[in-house]
Amino acid sequence: MKQAIVDYHLDEENHWVARLACGHNQHVRHNPPWMIREWVTTKNGRNALLGHLLNCVKCDIQASTDWC
Repeated sequence: MKQAIVDYHLDEENHWVARLACGHNQHVRHNPPWMIREWVTTKNGRNALLGHLLNCVKCDIQASTDWC
């Protein structure tokens, strides 16, 4: 299910995590060559993707929310 990015935070390993409108979190790593997400490396890049829809696998399986 597609959900909008509403915010970001860093995890304990300093990887960026998107907070989704549904209450779930999803890592948004830039880890070439597996994941090319250069936008996550800058504040302007992350801000530009606020509202962008990501596929939330946790919604698909009806998992409990990660945050309130």
